[in-house]
Amino acid sequence: IINLDKLDYCASLKNLETISEKQNYKFIQGDICEPHFIKLLFETEKIDIVLHFAAQTHVDLSFWRTLEFTYVNVYGTHVLVTAAYEASVEKFIYVSTDEVYGGSLDEEFDEASPKRPTNPYASSKAAAECFVQSYWERYQFPVVITRSSNVYGPHQYPEKVIPKFISLLHQNRKCCIHGSGLQRRNFLYATDVVEAFLTVLKKGKPGEIYNIGTNFEMSIVQLAKELIHLMKKTTSESEMEHWVDYVKDRPTNDLRYPMNSEKMHNLGWRPKVPWKEGIKKTIEWYRDNFHNWKNAEKALEPFPVTELFAQLDVP
Repeated sequence: IINLDKLDYCASLKNLETISEKQNYKFIQGDICEPHFIKLLFETEKIDIVLHFAAQTHVDLSFWRTLEFTYVNVYGTHVLVTAAYEASVEKFIYVSTDEVYGGSLDEEFDEASPKRPTNPYASSKAAAECFVQSYWERYQFPVVITRSSNVYGPHQYPEKVIPKFISLLHQNRKCCIHGSGLQRRNFLYATDVVEAFLTVLKKGKPGEIYNIGTNFEMSIVQLAKELIHLMKKTTSESEMEHWVDYVKDRPTNDLRYPMNSEKMHNLGWRPKVPWKEGIKKTIEWYRDNFHNWKNAEKALEPFPVTELFAQLDVP
């Protein structure tokens, strides 16, 4: 297993300490946007399968850094799938997102639903999907695309809503909620998603798309209240409100992403980790490991602190 990572602002090598000494594992620092480096990597490492997770993923940030998201997520994917094709890789799995569908109040999305992304992050992922899919259509190169719900659990950089709220509450600070907080999200625990990727690796058919979703859904304000109750032992609504701070909303904020995951169920996968179990493990992990990232404090601001990110220099 070769783990290629740029070590961007949201990465921490501490997350890899438990596996870094394993004989069948190697970490390489590198950037998917560097074609010569990627081509050399495929030539020297004899790679047979690619799981492509690498991306800029923070939706809030994508409104301020649209070109960087396009460059990394679209151009980087094009570089990687081209190199994988030229190296005759056996399977190329592209990890996309439920957000490519756009929001919906009642329509449940299946894999054939049209893509209607509403933010720059989702748009870049949707565009990258088109490049990946074209290699199947044109060359019959064995690509598989996955679209998953929100993932949570240990090791996630605390810019994302669950670790952000947990970390704020650990520091006796308020949960910052964008807009009304009525936006609903489906949350999958990390180990369930790992099982889904292993299932796709073994059983996923080339040229196919698979939704990796869950029926477990919660509004952001519900999420905040649940975490406040678990961590601050509040009993009344007024006590809960003390720990909530409403801030202005994103430029666009989809209300729901309901997905049908029957295709994955037919491969034998279903989520197993109950919310109460997953969130308990996650709360405990952040109590001890928040400072795995040098800049973790910056992630707790209501909106991205953009000085964190290097200016994009595209030749």
